[in-house]
Amino acid sequence: MSRLLSAALAVALFGGCATTSTSGTPAAKSDVSHVGANAYASTYAPIASAPVLITNATVLIGDGQRLEGADVLLQDGRVAAVGTGLDAPANAQRVDGTGKWVTPGIIDVHSHLGVYPSPGASAHSDGNEMTAPNTAQVWAEHSVWPQDPGFGAALAGGVTSLQILPGSANLIGGRGVTLKNVASTTVTDMKFPGAPYGLKMACGENPKRVYGQKGGPATRMGNVAGYRAALIDAAEYRTKQAGDSPGKRDLKVETMAGAMDGDILVHIHCYRADEMAQMLDLAKEFDFKVAAFHHGVEAYKIADRLGAEGVCGALWADWWGFKMEAFDGIQENIAIVDRAPGGCAIVHSDSDEGIQRLNQEAAKVMASAQRAGIEITPEHAIRWLTENAAKSLGVLEQTGTLTAGKMGDAVLWNGNPFTVYALAEQVWIDGAHVYDRFDPARQPVSDFMLGQGAAANGGAR
Repeated sequence: MSRLLSAALAVALFGGCATTSTSGTPAAKSDVSHVGANAYASTYAPIASAPVLITNATVLIGDGQRLEGADVLLQDGRVAAVGTGLDAPANAQRVDGTGKWVTPGIIDVHSHLGVYPSPGASAHSDGNEMTAPNTAQVWAEHSVWPQDPGFGAALAGGVTSLQILPGSANLIGGRGVTLKNVASTTVTDMKFPGAPYGLKMACGENPKRVYGQKGGPATRMGNVAGYRAALIDAAEYRTKQAGDSPGKRDLKVETMAGAMDGDILVHIHCYRADEMAQMLDLAKEFDFKVAAFHHGVEAYKIADRLGAEGVCGALWADWWGFKMEAFDGIQENIAIVDRAPGGCAIVHSDSDEGIQRLNQEAAKVMASAQRAGIEITPEHAIRWLTENAAKSLGVLEQTGTLTAGKMGDAVLWNGNPFTVYALAEQVWIDGAHVYDRFDPARQPVSDFMLGQGAAANGGAR
């Protein structure tokens, strides 16, 4: 069945963003982060598909709009139109959405699928390169196992795109990669075309716990000194690369320089408010931008600053208390970050189970906010799973809302997605019908899982 979701090969190169400087004066563009830009380029191509017309549904656009009795037309892999009484080509797949809801495809900005796949085994533990506090040279995609059954389980929960990150043992864990959630044999066939890389950093307990007995850092002040040293090295490397004698390529500082240039988006695992504030101060010292703080159990304490500086909070609905830095959590965290001026709240998973029900995690936030006197509508809450997530990954121009011209990533739900009864019935990625809850032929099964079934039946014959 995985062959139904195979895509033809096509090369898509990664684009760049704005350049920043580590001094008070503009720096020459070093192009350091573009060295080797063609390496491991995306070979993702949309699956060929007929047009799709979903009719008479409640449609959450993903940007705060809600339409009743509306139609969604997907054509040529894109959202062609959203409205009422839409016409469609004669060959269109027609889906009756009466009593059902349509949303953009869900985006999880913090996943370890493929690098910590199922079944869980030490042989599969490829997410943390715990050999040095700074392993910026590693790329998560080089650990991703596309056969992970978790991808299919996430698809059944409406997840159409996701960022795969290294683990959080290190101060600087390496590059993350954004994927389209399609069945594939190779990770490059899953890579979201045009998506910038992410850089995973971590503050607080994890790095000092892992390296406290390995020569450091052993304290939070050691953590910050480690970031600063790495960024100083990257600034020097960037300057040298812009000169006449660039010297030998260095994968570690190349990644750091890319983050300083703005070509690689910085995502930071950080729990405490004071540490998030310190990381924002670090970003000011070295002129880089923080795309999002992940986990951020105390983000509510600095919600105004996060909003003012355009930093997203990728957060859990209610995880807390499992270590000291996660102890001061409140269930209204996401709602408070969301309602701050300029606030960008995201519901993320960091879990192969949670990724299957991100809609219900968002629903828990809505219920907690309501108990605190904050009313949040479904058309607003969906932004935590789509528009804001896409913004933090640098792909909002391509996905995250059901806007004409964007990728045809959509989910048909059996009703309001923010209830315990919600089920994703059908999923489209780039207009292709990749999942159907009632059709086993559109429930992708990896070759690995097909092999397990054969083994359970006495082996392949």
